[in-house]
Amino acid sequence: MNATSFSQHAASWYAATANSASERQALQGEAHCDVCVVGAGFTGISAALHLAEKGLKVIVLEASRVGFGASGRNGGQIVNSYSRDMDVIETKYGEQTARALGDMAFEGNRIIRERVDTYNIDCDLRDGNLFAACNDKQLRGLREHKALWERYGHDRLEMLEGNTYRREVSSDRYVGALVDHSGGHLHPLNLVLGQAAAFESMGGVIYEQTPLVKLEHGSPVTLRTPEGEVNAERVVMAGNAYLSGVLPELEGKSMPCGTQVITTEPLDEAQAKEVLPNGMAVEDCNYLLDYYRLTRDNRLIYGGGVNYGGEDPADIEALIRPKLEKTFPQLKGVKIDYAWSGTFLMTLNRLPQLGVLNDNVYFAQGYSGHGVTCTHLAGRLIAEVMTGRDERYDAFAGLPHMPFPGGRLLRVPLSAVGAWYYQTRDRLGI
Repeated sequence: MNATSFSQHAASWYAATANSASERQALQGEAHCDVCVVGAGFTGISAALHLAEKGLKVIVLEASRVGFGASGRNGGQIVNSYSRDMDVIETKYGEQTARALGDMAFEGNRIIRERVDTYNIDCDLRDGNLFAACNDKQLRGLREHKALWERYGHDRLEMLEGNTYRREVSSDRYVGALVDHSGGHLHPLNLVLGQAAAFESMGGVIYEQTPLVKLEHGSPVTLRTPEGEVNAERVVMAGNAYLSGVLPELEGKSMPCGTQVITTEPLDEAQAKEVLPNGMAVEDCNYLLDYYRLTRDNRLIYGGGVNYGGEDPADIEALIRPKLEKTFPQLKGVKIDYAWSGTFLMTLNRLPQLGVLNDNVYFAQGYSGHGVTCTHLAGRLIAEVMTGRDERYDAFAGLPHMPFPGGRLLRVPLSAVGAWYYQTRDRLGI
């Protein structure tokens, strides 16, 4: 994680309503541990907590604050499976790989709920998310999606044909929807802060404002920071999109992408009930999708689009407000209280990238927009592989990850061209 990272959380509704604003000290001097985790987002904190529960001595290094990156500023939606679904995995990687990944496709969701219950984490957890079809082709896709997930044992699904979707969403944009009653939404920053506190209660140590300057492979591994160093038997690299310059061999096989989010002023009870009558989280089925949900104080959080390369747009509200007002014309002119960007990491095959370097430096990254659930699964798998169970981790580690076409120089414009193509197909319904 490089030294250019910002020192404080983005000015989001999440940061404004975080349960804890306390800061942790930076590392000074030398420290030793069984496992050093780099990055205090969902992946890093999930792995650290799982490892601490197994009795290992764990230190976490964070360049900024716990939950600074995508983990603390995403849409807050609990969406099952992966960014590439099981039918694509079956076709590209075979039945054995598909079955292995399919058996884990809904586990991240369960891990989150276990954490919330076990450690009494206050993160506004609510049930239910909905996939909304914008055209008939997408609706057919949702029917196929339902059948596919049910084939892998997930049966808490409900098709809403025709206008029955209005039971959940008061918008003219859609032609039907699929409800996942096991999904949900939450306050992601409070979730990661709650897990960090649980980790520390078990003797774990987190150093904030401590960027990794240099990693020296060996046994132990030496991790050098501006004012100290950690010597660790094993390392977990969990910086995701905010990790650069330390493991260059991984950077060509992933690409940072930005997404933007706005949050309205609190809606009155009648407005909120009209927009989302039962408080479900929603995402549409477009290639560059919109996603939205209500907060505990009846604000509408609305996000959408992807900015390849991860650069922040000049005016986030101007970019996202038209999407919100197209979906909900009844909210035209609503005051926007918060607007922010977040960066996630995308892989070419849209599947998580897990692996190990030199037998003792593990990495997990590239969730391609499905990070809330996949990160929690990755943390458990890292703890498993470090304590003797490797087959589940290896199912991901064995996936081939190719570099983006055009390399680091051309991956952004080429991806933008591809996105334009799929956006055009979405608009035409083909």
